Amino acid sequence: MKQTAARERAVVLLSGGLDSATALAWASKEKQWDCYTIAFDYGQRHHVEIQASKQISQAFEAKKHQVIAVDLHAIGGSSLTSEQDVPKDQAETFAIPSTYVPARNLIFLSLASAFAETVGANKLVIGANIVDYSGYPDCRPEFLNSFAKTVALGTKAGVEGVGFEVVAPLLNLDKAEIIKLGLSLGVDYAMTRSCYDPDKDGQPCGHCDSCHFRMQGFAQLGQQDPLLSLVK
Repeated sequence: MKQTAARERAVVLLSGGLDSATALAWASKEKQWDCYTIAFDYGQRHHVEIQASKQISQAFEAKKHQVIAVDLHAIGGSSLTSEQDVPKDQAETFAIPSTYVPARNLIFLSLASAFAETVGANKLVIGANIVDYSGYPDCRPEFLNSFAKTVALGTKAGVEGVGFEVVAPLLNLDKAEIIKLGLSLGVDYAMTRSCYDPDKDGQPCGHCDSCHFRMQGFAQLGQQDPLLSLVK
């Protein structure tokens, strides 16, 4: 009897936002990898995304969903982890905004690598993007390629020959293209949460960078953002 080849395993960084949900759908549905999802409770003001990540992980039948607590609020340096105001209506200024969290993807990918070792995964999937983004340096391909080399050198699995790969399927897509891909893969964007500065009920502000690019993407497709009705 012919044996079925083992499916590859991937750890997907799943914030609960639009991009990460699409990246999970791509890894799970298009690549048909066995997916393990990881989210980070890092003291962010948009904590509502944590619950969204759990729901999205379940929807795509991830093998396991892990939430890791990392107190980046103690470090500060970002309007997402402090009392500093989140910039509004400034998405086209092209300067690195105060919503940049120091070394966030470096920290998250490091923890995701440790998780990958424990579940036998060699793919690290991240929804990083360099088209419709806010200038974050830790979303660039130079950083992601460098990190893949670092994890191969700094882990037991890596030195034993496991070829770790950092996969960023959305890297060169604009927001409309990301949404189109996600819809084709069955993503229910009503489950996602993207706003950097939601109100106490989790409703999006409609004016931060994340809200701007999200709504722009849906508009370019001639569709309405399922969260738009929540904007006051």
